[in-house]
Amino acid sequence: MSGIPDADILAALLEAARRAGADQADALLVHSASLAVQRRLGAIEQLERSESTDVGLRVFLGNRMAIVSGTDASLSGFAALAERAVAMAQVVPEDSYATLLDAPEPIDAASLDLADEAEPDADALLARAALAEEAALGVQGVTNSEGGSAGWSRGSRALATSRGFFGAYTRSSHSVSATALAGEGTGMQRDYDYASTAFLSDLEDAVAVGRRAGEQAVARLNPVRPKSTKLSVVYHPRVANSLLGHLVGAINGASIARGTSFLKDALGKQILPASMSVMDDPLRPRGMRSRPFDGEGQRGQRRALVENGVLTTWLLDGRSAKQLGLTTTGHAARGTGGPPGPAPTNLWLQPGALSPEALMADIREGLYITELIGMGVNGITGDYSRGAAGFMIRDGKLAEAVSEITIAGKLPEMFLAMTAADDLVYKRGTDAPTLRIDGMTLAGA
Repeated sequence: MSGIPDADILAALLEAARRAGADQADALLVHSASLAVQRRLGAIEQLERSESTDVGLRVFLGNRMAIVSGTDASLSGFAALAERAVAMAQVVPEDSYATLLDAPEPIDAASLDLADEAEPDADALLARAALAEEAALGVQGVTNSEGGSAGWSRGSRALATSRGFFGAYTRSSHSVSATALAGEGTGMQRDYDYASTAFLSDLEDAVAVGRRAGEQAVARLNPVRPKSTKLSVVYHPRVANSLLGHLVGAINGASIARGTSFLKDALGKQILPASMSVMDDPLRPRGMRSRPFDGEGQRGQRRALVENGVLTTWLLDGRSAKQLGLTTTGHAARGTGGPPGPAPTNLWLQPGALSPEALMADIREGLYITELIGMGVNGITGDYSRGAAGFMIRDGKLAEAVSEITIAGKLPEMFLAMTAADDLVYKRGTDAPTLRIDGMTLAGA
């Protein structure tokens, strides 16, 4: 880059759009840098550094909208970029819901504490990856490794609109992971673990991550395929969060406006047990998905999407809000090459009162799921069918490993049948504690 401030670059791009004939416009500038390594059995398998700059321009001609993007943020190319966007807007159909929103001053990004100044070099990342892999290989029963990995990234986003908004923020990420193999030949089993945080000082110890990967792989040895039946299913937190993903997909404003969600008539109604609430907070310090403004410059806020079991809101951006006659909830997400669309930020299901052990203590025969396979979920009907692997529960305790099974149900019924444990950890951006759902169908032998 030339050293020109992002605000000046975006101002120049908006001015180019005005000169090209755009009625309104917004522009997004994204810088990113990353370093990733992978080590397998003592040898370096990956050492990759990347840096990029991307720019996107969205223009409006009345109710017509077009978007162009590129990797050249030099001022000399802005006139041609803007002219191309305006030419595209002249030929696309009108969209009465296309809108450029007024936006308030952004929240001070520094208050969210998203940018770690620490930038590890390749040697530091390789050492972290080595610790994770060696810890996994040190677990008795582990016979091979798919490697230990470590990474760092930093990215910045700046957004400006022709209505006077400008905002910018930077976030960082540090990560470590390991994947272990246990057993031999066709009986070999694989499992993994990882950790990722905004700040290096918050990152979990690489040895603990690797050890868990190894222990989990060994535990999966000699799986059986149980008989088909109805039973209680307990979801490990790393797969329990997928249920939250299905829920927020069903309350996405774009799906609601199209009428293609099984929850389209559920606003203000109970969809979870009365003890449960689902929270979304873009302003959590050091959060994996925190941001001071959304893809349209709107401020988000901490809110209960589901409060005491009752659905309180849709996830809305400007367009879906206009379609529904509502106001945006500040959930617009976007890249440089596409329009905004609703998406959650830091999302979690509030924990319950029981430990995971107590949650399953009364289950005579059940299923504990640690891995889900495939995407057999119908967003219109709520039909749910996923391939799965994990362990049987017998008399309240984990028993033999199981694989090659399918679990099935209907999401509206599953949501109302959930019970949450107390082990919520903010790890993935979408987080849930251990969850139990009674009365699900297991399709096995």
